[in-house]
Amino acid sequence: MKNILNRLFDNRQLNEQDAYNVLTGIGKGYYNPSQIAAFLTVYLMRQISVEELRGFRTALLDLCRKVDLSDFETIDVCGTGGDGKDTFNISTLAAFVVAGAGYKVAKHGNYGVSSSCGSSNVMEHLGYIFTNDESKLKQQLDVAGFCMMHAPLFHPAMKNVAPIRRELGVKTFFNMLGPLVNPSFPKHQMVGVFNLEVARLYNYLFQKDDGFRFNIIHSLDGYDEVSLTGKVKSYQPDGEKLLSPCDWGLQEVKAEEISGGKTVPEAAAIFLTILKNEGTTAQTGVVLANAAAAIQVFENNKSLKECTETAKSSLESGRALASLTKAVELSKK
Repeated sequence: MKNILNRLFDNRQLNEQDAYNVLTGIGKGYYNPSQIAAFLTVYLMRQISVEELRGFRTALLDLCRKVDLSDFETIDVCGTGGDGKDTFNISTLAAFVVAGAGYKVAKHGNYGVSSSCGSSNVMEHLGYIFTNDESKLKQQLDVAGFCMMHAPLFHPAMKNVAPIRRELGVKTFFNMLGPLVNPSFPKHQMVGVFNLEVARLYNYLFQKDDGFRFNIIHSLDGYDEVSLTGKVKSYQPDGEKLLSPCDWGLQEVKAEEISGGKTVPEAAAIFLTILKNEGTTAQTGVVLANAAAAIQVFENNKSLKECTETAKSSLESGRALASLTKAVELSKK
């Protein structure tokens, strides 16, 4: 690690193999907490390269506990986090709207590190019991259209990093890696990222994944999701687009209208209110917009407005809420 750190401190990049080796070493416990913290800190001060990101990603996927959900055509709906915006759990809500619309969502998530309430925090509070049992995950997908893979159960090698990330309390390159290392290897993904540089990195990596369908989202005012507070950059296999709320047939909203709860119970209360179709116009709109962006990954011949109508039907009919209810019930069996 000393040689790696000296190279990084000299502002030199790692090649893909070195990146793979160092993250594998972290996962296998070869380095002490101070070395890991120093390593993470480097990437708070400079951008990660495509080769580094690819090497880190491959290492985590090789180390993870894989799960085979290939009986289903699945999508992961998530964000990197780390945007500092403290919104409510938009991507997780969107995931249930997508599931309620008849698509299969295999979500990869974790507890919040740089935010007060991550997807795992809210799901756990709502009674969902995490598992890495493949048969249980398949049953949840089949019946509820949703299952959640809590990252620590599938990436045990990262137990050496988790307490350091919590102590740092800021986004690290693990925020970038989370959406890239779903242990079920879904063929579809809608992911929000915290800046345009990360969006371009993701786009480059995803373009290399044969047969992979994706939508990478970044709101230009800094959100790692479709915020409806302004323009949005979207990267898909057929190119990139600059979108506005009107492309979804929705109204622009103000930042304060989509802020989240300060605590996990508050965030969970907002979550249920929206899923019961009792949210404000702004809250509901932003969830529908993100769900529509995910649905369009499957339905690339449909417009965002059409996909928004599909999402709206899922929420208003109660199917989105039913997906959560069923998923929680099945997780307890």
